[in-house]
Amino acid sequence: METNGISRRNFLKVSGLAGTALCLGFYFPANAQKEELVAAAAGSGFEFNAWMHIDTNGKVTLTDHRAEMGQGSYQSVPQIIAEELEVDLKDINVIFAKGDPDKYGSQITGGSSTIRGSYKNLLKLSATAREMLIAAAAAKWNVPAAECYAQSGHVIHKPTGKKFNYGQLVTDASQLPPPTDVKLKNIADYKLIRKPLNRLDTPMKTNGEAVFGLDKKLPGMVYACVERSPRLRGKIKSVDSADALKVPGVKQVLKIQMMVFNTTRDGVVVIADSTWAAMQGRKALKVEWDDSGFDHVNTSDIYKTHQALLQKEEGLSFKKQGDPDNALARSDKKIDVVYQTPYQSHAAMEPLNCIAHYKPDGIEIWGPIQAPDWVQGDIADRFKLPKEKVIVNMTFLGGGFGRKAFKDYTHEAVVISKAVGAPVQVVWTREDDIRQGPFRAGISYRGQGAIENGEISALKFKMAGQNIDHWNGPGRGKPNDSTNEGFLKPYFETIKNISFADVPYEMPLPNMWWRSVYASTNGFAYESFMNEMSVLAGEDQLAFRRKYLKDERCQRLIDRLEEVSGWKSRTKNEGYGVAITECFETTVGQVVKVSRNAGGKVKIDKVWAVMDCGWYVNPDIIKAQVEGSVIMALGAATIHEITFNNGLVNQHNFYDYLMPRMSDAPQVEVHIMENTADAGGVGEPGLPPFAPALTDAIYDLTGNRIRKLPFDMNAI
Repeated sequence: METNGISRRNFLKVSGLAGTALCLGFYFPANAQKEELVAAAAGSGFEFNAWMHIDTNGKVTLTDHRAEMGQGSYQSVPQIIAEELEVDLKDINVIFAKGDPDKYGSQITGGSSTIRGSYKNLLKLSATAREMLIAAAAAKWNVPAAECYAQSGHVIHKPTGKKFNYGQLVTDASQLPPPTDVKLKNIADYKLIRKPLNRLDTPMKTNGEAVFGLDKKLPGMVYACVERSPRLRGKIKSVDSADALKVPGVKQVLKIQMMVFNTTRDGVVVIADSTWAAMQGRKALKVEWDDSGFDHVNTSDIYKTHQALLQKEEGLSFKKQGDPDNALARSDKKIDVVYQTPYQSHAAMEPLNCIAHYKPDGIEIWGPIQAPDWVQGDIADRFKLPKEKVIVNMTFLGGGFGRKAFKDYTHEAVVISKAVGAPVQVVWTREDDIRQGPFRAGISYRGQGAIENGEISALKFKMAGQNIDHWNGPGRGKPNDSTNEGFLKPYFETIKNISFADVPYEMPLPNMWWRSVYASTNGFAYESFMNEMSVLAGEDQLAFRRKYLKDERCQRLIDRLEEVSGWKSRTKNEGYGVAITECFETTVGQVVKVSRNAGGKVKIDKVWAVMDCGWYVNPDIIKAQVEGSVIMALGAATIHEITFNNGLVNQHNFYDYLMPRMSDAPQVEVHIMENTADAGGVGEPGLPPFAPALTDAIYDLTGNRIRKLPFDMNAI
C-alpha cells in the first residue's frame, strides 16, 4: 500500500463507534492530497482501507480484505497484529471483507502481495492501538504512561501490578488522538512473529467449521450445471432437452452466454433442486455446436509456429543494454538453443463454484473469489448498477493459483440467477475446469549467449507465446511486460550486453495467470540457459553464478545453498543441479540431487531450497508454501500438460491430467535467510527454480540436456 508521502497523523483515523469500541484503519483514496485526508478525518462517513476493532469485551476483530486460499494470510495477518497489539492469537476473530475497493483498496490475492504490501502499516496500526490503550489506562490510574506496559490483552502498571483488560479501556482510548510516532519492536524482541505458530484456520478446516463456496446455502436457492461449448468460440446450433427434463429434480433448461475476457462462451444450463440432479440432467442433454469459421488449433502446430517465429523475428524489444548482436557475431564460443514449456491447467482441488442472487435493484454473490473488488466492478458495469448495489462475499478457497481471480464464473452465475429469478449455485465439474481454461500459456524461448576470455560477453533472449494482456484487451503492439520476469536483476550489473524481446503470438485459447505467472516458464528457460553457459565456460554452476551475482544478498544465498546441500562434496554417481530465480521481490535458490535407483531409473533424492524473502512472519507457512511449490513444479515439469487436438483439449480429469503422487514427492529441505530487508512474496516464488535445477541435475548425472517440458522421468 502506497502512502504517497502522507503523514502518519493524516492517514490514521480513530473512530469511537458511539463510544463502544476502538476502531483503527488506513485511508488511501486514489490521488488523495493531505488536505483531503484531514477533511475526511474530520467528517462523518470516514472509510478505512484495512481495519480492526476492539470491543468492550476485549475481543479483537480483524477484517481481512484478501482471500484465504491456503497460502496462510488468515494466520499471518493476525500474527502481525497480535505481536504489536500485545494480544493472544486466540482473542483475534478474523472475518472476510466484502468487495469494496473504495474502502479496502486492492483486494486481489495474487502476486504474493498480501503481507509484503501491508505488513508495515499493520505493524504501525497495531502499535498505535497498543499505545492508545496504554495511555487510557495511565490516565485512569493517573500515572505516567512509561510506568505501564501491555501484555496478553491487558495494560499493567509495573509498580503496583494493577491491570485493566483492553475491553475496559476501549471507550476512553477511542477518544484519544492517535500518537504521531510509535516505536515498533526490534526483530530480536518478537514473541510471535518469526515463530512457527499453528494456523488459526487448520481446526476450522478439519472440523467442518470453515465455510467454502460449496458450503453456503440460501433460502429458495436452486442449483445449476452448464454444458458449455467445448471450443471457446463455438455457438449453439440446436438443443434437445427432452431427456434432461425427465430427470427427477430437474426444473428448467435454458441457454446463456457468459463473458470470457472480451468474447463470449455459449452454454446450456440445467436448473435443478440439487447439484446431483443438475449434473444428471446435463448428461442427458443433446446439444449440437457450430464452431465453423474458428481456428481448430493443435499443440504441434503451436510449437512449430513458435520455432519459426523465434528464428525469423527479432520481436518487440523489452529490455536491452549494450550490443549483444555485435558480441555474438564476433565470438567463436557461443550457444543458440530453444526451450519449450507446456500449457497447464490450474486444477485447484476445489472446483469452481459461485452463488448469485440477482434482483433488479441489487446483486449479491458468494463464493471462492480471489478478487472481490474486480468482480464487484465487473458485475456493476455489465448489469448497469452502481458499485454499492453489488455485494461480493468471500468464502474460503480450496486453492486458486490465479484461476479464481478471473471473472467468467461469477458473471455466469449472475446471468443464470437473472434468467431464473432466484438465487442459484453454479458448480463446475473437474472436466469443466480442466477443459474450459483459462490456461497457463505454453511458451517457447530462444537463448543465445557468448563467452569471450572466460567471461559472458552476450546474452540474448526471445520469447514466443500468448500474452495475458492481449486477452484483457490492451497491450497489443507492446512487448509482454513480464518478458524478463524471473531473471535476477544483479545480472544486469555485471553482464554488459543483454537483450530481452517478446515475439508476439496470437492464439484463440484463453490464457491466465498461473502460480508465479511468467516466472514459472521464464525461470526454466533463463536458468537452464545459465547452466548451459557455465558448461560452455567450463565452470561450476554455482561458482559461475557467484561471478555475476555480486549483490550481497545473492552472495549470502549462494553461500547458504553450498552449505546446506553439500555442493562442494558431491560425488560422480550423483547428479546435482541448481537454479536461482526472483519474482515478487523474493529470491529463491534450489539445489536438486538425483541418482539412479536399483532399476536404473532416475529418481529425485532431495531438494534444498533457500528463500530470501526479507522480513517474514511464520517460518512454517513459508516452508509449507515452498514444499507445495516444489510439488506443483514437479507435476508441471514431468507429469502433466494441457494439449489440443483440432481445437479440443485432450485432457479431462485427474485420470489423464495426472498429479504427483506421494511416491513421487521428494524430500524438501527449506531454509530461510534472516535479514531486515523489506518483505517479499512467499506463496509463488518457490516454484520457478525447481524445473531448471532438476534438469541441470539430470544433465550432471546423465549428460542428457532437457530443453522441453514436460519430460518423462522414466524415459531418461
